[in-house]
Amino acid sequence: METIRIRLQGMSCAACANRVEKAIKEVSGVIECNVNFALSQATVSYYSQETNLTHIQESVIKAGYYAFAESEEEEDTEKKVREAEEKELIRKVILGGIISSLLFIGSLPAMIGLYIPFIPSWLHNSWVQLFLSLPVQLWCGQSFFVGAFKAFKHYTADMNTLVALGTGAAYLYSLFATLNPNFFITQGLKAEVYYEASSVIITLLLLGKLLENRARGKTSEAIRKLMGLQAKTARVIRNGKESDLPIQEVVVGDVILVRPGEKIPVDGEVVEGESSIDESMVTGEPIPVKKQLGDEVIGATINKTGSFKFQATKVGKDTVLAQIVQLVKDAQCSKAPIQKLADKITGWFVPVVITIAIITFIIWFNTMGNVTLAMITTVGVLIIACPCALGLATPTSIMVGTGKGAENGVLIKGADSLELAHKLTTIVCDKTGTITQGKPSVTNYITVKGVTNNNEIELLAIAAALEKNSEHPLAEAVVNYAQSQGVKNPLPEVTNFEAVAGMGVQGNVSGKLVQIGTQRWMDELKIDTQTLQSNRQQWESEAKTTALIVINGKIEGLIGIADAIKPSSGDVVKALQKMGLEVVMLTGDNQKTAEAIASEVGIKRIFAEVRPDQKASIIQSIQQERNSSKQKHKIVAMVGDGINDAPALAQADVGIAIGTGTDVAMAASDLTLISGDLWGIVTAIQLSHATMKNIRQNLFFAYIYNVLSIPIAAGILYPFFGWLLNPMIAGAAMAFSSVSVVSNALRLRKFKPKVYL
Repeated sequence: METIRIRLQGMSCAACANRVEKAIKEVSGVIECNVNFALSQATVSYYSQETNLTHIQESVIKAGYYAFAESEEEEDTEKKVREAEEKELIRKVILGGIISSLLFIGSLPAMIGLYIPFIPSWLHNSWVQLFLSLPVQLWCGQSFFVGAFKAFKHYTADMNTLVALGTGAAYLYSLFATLNPNFFITQGLKAEVYYEASSVIITLLLLGKLLENRARGKTSEAIRKLMGLQAKTARVIRNGKESDLPIQEVVVGDVILVRPGEKIPVDGEVVEGESSIDESMVTGEPIPVKKQLGDEVIGATINKTGSFKFQATKVGKDTVLAQIVQLVKDAQCSKAPIQKLADKITGWFVPVVITIAIITFIIWFNTMGNVTLAMITTVGVLIIACPCALGLATPTSIMVGTGKGAENGVLIKGADSLELAHKLTTIVCDKTGTITQGKPSVTNYITVKGVTNNNEIELLAIAAALEKNSEHPLAEAVVNYAQSQGVKNPLPEVTNFEAVAGMGVQGNVSGKLVQIGTQRWMDELKIDTQTLQSNRQQWESEAKTTALIVINGKIEGLIGIADAIKPSSGDVVKALQKMGLEVVMLTGDNQKTAEAIASEVGIKRIFAEVRPDQKASIIQSIQQERNSSKQKHKIVAMVGDGINDAPALAQADVGIAIGTGTDVAMAASDLTLISGDLWGIVTAIQLSHATMKNIRQNLFFAYIYNVLSIPIAAGILYPFFGWLLNPMIAGAAMAFSSVSVVSNALRLRKFKPKVYL
């Protein structure tokens, strides 16, 4: 299966987007397709053995549109295309504005029924107005009529259809009145012309499109900001010589020199020197982070103090920044579940409007016998009812919301998880690396004297040799402690190493069976640990994790390990509880240690001594519980950082990965906290609330606009008050409805997370 993103051209409204999406989904081998009208992009997943990009492009072309594959120069290409379109729109708006103004001024005396001395009468001459309006109709409005014709060829209708029918009807009616005025005069009617209405409507729609395009351009501001962070050059050391190379020429393994105040060009590992680095543009954390030998550095971050050298480990599309940009793009192209309703309505909206317009014409013509009245109301219905606002309501908010999340150090994988986050009832946090720093260290160590001839250092060397084979953070703490206590390399040789999930490790060291692990494991092995029980219980009451050392079935020592709690953990737990959320802690630690840590951060519900393979089932059991306030099943988020958290992250309704954790955990999650700071959970939930509120406002405005405006345009108020909606006002209202929706979405750019203390 492959997933590609393609750029689309020719879409004018949400109905177009639906048609393109349907055409692509009909291609054999396509699994899923999401078309984003606001971005003019489609994200397509397909089986490469069954279809390819060419077939997908052909399906789009057959539907009447154009499709282009994304390229590395996409941003520059997109910018050039957008600028070219904007320039053409500006030219059309200027020409249309000048001509429409002349036509409107010339028609003003007839409209108000008064003679205006400074307006020449010839300006209202129907032949003069016909020739004046031709450039507007044939050039300025060309895109509407071409789009309508394409839709007609494919037996569909869209916004172009409505505009072409509305302005075309007004223009053809006026043309007929100009060529054959006697037809109206013989029936006692005045041969009125509406060239000014047709021209003003087209100009206003183009103006609205211009303003809408500019506003939509701002919704992708987050992407442009992120891409602008990338350094342009790197000072690379090759063969002992320094040279400034374009960022594209840097390869993995290059040694790069960074001086104070410079941007770090790519991802890498420090090999010489130390410094403090401002990572706020990537992680959202304002405090500079100290980096020294062996530490990782992220491309696009800023070196604050000293000079250092680092070796490039990730370049191009593999860098953290490139992956962040890709994730934000994917999220912006995804669809939120709430958009499904808008898509369904858009699917039948245009045909229904055309039907209403026809019925409007028939009713007024039959009841009043006035073709002018029937024409005005019909044109008003066609012009004012546009599905653009409906199509923009959801994706524009999603685009701004996901971009804002990236600015605040929260990567959102898809619109569905952004929508679901505001419905969460329970937050389940893994302990190690989530609530705690994830960098445990040995605080206590004792041996059972008189049982063995080994002294403390020898036993510690045996323990370190065994633990060195494990990737667990606790194992690393034991190895580091042994080195700090003078244990020399090389460590004793280990054979038959085995990691027992959730229990500990075992193996043969220098011909002896060594086992290091939990009290529960020792109980299962029926090993007597009574000698060290008082020490173990004391250390665990102090929130320390204990590991018992057993050699050939006999207890030999005990290690106490502490993992410092993150400074923000307690405040974040309080904040989540104030937001009405239940916070649960999940850990493989024993009950006493778990209770001590939970008590310190304010968590009341814990699951202790949980094996990695049990985490997902615990999440599932919590999901099946009833939420007491709403009597519904709980909606659960899982927060974790390790490989063993991945199944639980996938099982949860919303998986939240700590960005400082493993790639596997981030791949299985829906949200990623880049910096690892738990405040990102609060930010993500608040951003979800703000985005969903914004989407509902947009949908309300779009729906209420059409529900109220179509009956008014159809003349429902005319029998009671004599009010008719001028088609020119209808055109202005339709044009600015889309602008108002996009402008409302842009308010999300001012989002700032609320701090609960």
